[in-house]
Amino acid sequence: MIRQKSREVTGVQLPYSEELEIQYLSRLFDNTSECYKFFWFQAIVTKLLEGKAEITYNELLDEMVADAWYMVTEYHLNLGPKDNLEALVKYIREISGMKSSEKKSVILDYLKKCEDKEVMRMKRVLILNVPYRLQAPFMHSFKGKDWDVPSKRLIEKINQEKHLFYYFTAYSGLQTTIVIQPEWQQYIQKNQEIVRGWLQYNIILYLQKRNPSVPGIADKLYPPQERKLEKVKKYWRLILTLHPIQEIYNEVKLDGKDISLEFLSYTMLWQHDSVRAEFSSSLEEVILPIYQSARNCGFKNWIYKEELRESNNLLL
Repeated sequence: MIRQKSREVTGVQLPYSEELEIQYLSRLFDNTSECYKFFWFQAIVTKLLEGKAEITYNELLDEMVADAWYMVTEYHLNLGPKDNLEALVKYIREISGMKSSEKKSVILDYLKKCEDKEVMRMKRVLILNVPYRLQAPFMHSFKGKDWDVPSKRLIEKINQEKHLFYYFTAYSGLQTTIVIQPEWQQYIQKNQEIVRGWLQYNIILYLQKRNPSVPGIADKLYPPQERKLEKVKKYWRLILTLHPIQEIYNEVKLDGKDISLEFLSYTMLWQHDSVRAEFSSSLEEVILPIYQSARNCGFKNWIYKEELRESNNLLL
């Protein structure tokens, strides 16, 4: 079978694959009037990257609630017309008393232990359609009334389809399990940053349409994270011991004693021409040792890459 190249959707393109039908994955959110598909797929990606390929409906619903928690309880974002996920989040907030900025792990722990009958009822409403209709782009044979059958029968029909992202175990309410296929597991794991970026971009576009008067949607999805700068501080201290840096505004040499390391850490000094020229002028003596030392400090994902740019090598 010849696989078509992935198509560009809302400005973001998913990586091409010789083995998989990426063009159908890219169409998961084509017909979206509610938020469920976004949060269901995001929950799948999260659990998959945690090492789980067999996931119950209930586990995915808990992830959905936790992911929607902050945007609903803190900023009251509208997730859709008569949205059941939004209603579920609000109800759990009411009975639990958890704060809007509660840690995701605390929310998930609460949901695992929660046996509230109304929560269970609302969860069952959420699984009526999204587990099945998410993969509609992959299932060309499904038309109109083919969807209008009981969940047990629908699972049997879907499990007969080929090349799906996931399949189902026997229907068992909230304990029904989806099984992600190995080739899709590998694709998501290999391209996780791009897939997550594509997903987040689509969520933001959707929420902007639902909340046109709310500015800065991207900053209202999750609680602000505490800055952890120890490695960055260590790195900058190392740079200052290896090579002097001149402050670009007042032309004062920095020695680490009279400056804010947070300022250094979040200012991309080498993006400025004066600093980049200073660093490039002594590449072999400065850049390479800094790179090697930074790796030793814990920056394991750094690579030293040579590029031809004005006959100089640059650290990327």
